[in-house]
Amino acid sequence: MQVNRRSFLMGSAGAAAGLAFGAGCAFPAFAEDASLRAMWWGSNDRAKRTLDVAKLYQSKTPGVTIVGESLSGDGYWTKLATQMAGRSVADVFQLEPGTISDYSKRGACLPLDEFVPSTLKVDSFGADMLKLTTVDGKLYGVGLGLNSFSMFFDTVEFEKAGIPLPTADLTWDEYAKLAVELAKSSGKGGGPYAARYAYVFDAWLRQRGKSLFSKESVGFGFTADDAREWFDYWETLRKAGGTVAADVQTLDQNTIDTNCLGLGKSVIGMAYSNQMIGYQLIIKNKLGITMLPREKKGGPSGHYYRPALIWSVGATTKNGEAAAKFIDFFVNDVEAGKILGVERGVPMSPTVREAILPQLNPTEQETVKYVNLLKDQVGEYPPPVPMGATQFDQRVLRPICDELAFERISPADAATRLIEEGKATIKG
Repeated sequence: MQVNRRSFLMGSAGAAAGLAFGAGCAFPAFAEDASLRAMWWGSNDRAKRTLDVAKLYQSKTPGVTIVGESLSGDGYWTKLATQMAGRSVADVFQLEPGTISDYSKRGACLPLDEFVPSTLKVDSFGADMLKLTTVDGKLYGVGLGLNSFSMFFDTVEFEKAGIPLPTADLTWDEYAKLAVELAKSSGKGGGPYAARYAYVFDAWLRQRGKSLFSKESVGFGFTADDAREWFDYWETLRKAGGTVAADVQTLDQNTIDTNCLGLGKSVIGMAYSNQMIGYQLIIKNKLGITMLPREKKGGPSGHYYRPALIWSVGATTKNGEAAAKFIDFFVNDVEAGKILGVERGVPMSPTVREAILPQLNPTEQETVKYVNLLKDQVGEYPPPVPMGATQFDQRVLRPICDELAFERISPADAATRLIEEGKATIKG
């Protein structure tokens, strides 16, 4: 079954069987007692899994209609901004750790505390897991699974090059050497021009006792000198042939199908661990997964556990209780968990996690092993992401890195601009 990244009405399971879903495809609902709009971004595989869970929920909850919309890349955030301006945010919508603080402070999210634990039965997740989606003392979302940053790699290309598969203690210096070798062997880019990835920059800073955003006050936890060193690393590697070209990297919208690995333009990709499933679906060769490189052997990894993705409830919803019930089903129902697998991360619920383990395919099992591998490697969760972090990533960091990769500015100028322009976006 193919699911297009457009609006579709999630109707009864029988009506949907074997059909493709596209804009304007409607199916009979049980009743109009409660109509919920759900919106997310992601691959066709994610859309299908979400659709199947919604159908399952409707089969068990007569009177509920769920209208879903799957978007890709920057189109999601544009649509969300439009909805916020029109005070018509979807009843249930997807966020992630880098955006939940920003959007909750801008009034997009409904506080969920009143639904815990009567409707949202999340006690089994553990108090620390709820902290990951708590902003200014209020719960603004429910994590859909655990993940962390990761490095994916094409195992076949490594074998062809005669290079041992990377391990968890790989350093940044070692990474640079193997990326250049892989580029020469494969005829592709060795890896991404990852100066552009805020989460990789954050891990790199954490390995040095710093952070992307300040722990004590509003602002940054790094200096212009730190940024220049970061930019120098990637420019040196790009010029040595170890990264994809600038015109390839600028295509990346932080989605699987625009990432250089997903496009078949590199041997290595850097992304979130739960996305390995989506990458393997579109890549013929077997992928491997390991941690991001680190500053030195035995040094801090810079990694931390994070909720892979988050369901939040729109602040303007007229169906808060119904939205909370759907989210509770999504994270706690064992049948739903078997449909979702670990595509949105390793389930938060211990019961669901235990129930799905036997059915996971080898790729899915690898993501669970990876999350378990990190147990002794992760550091403390970073301070809450400040308001404006999304704009900093999309409108400051990425454009500056693109100019850098096209050699329009120097690493020193890029670092100065990152601080100056970034300060204008970051708010309390």
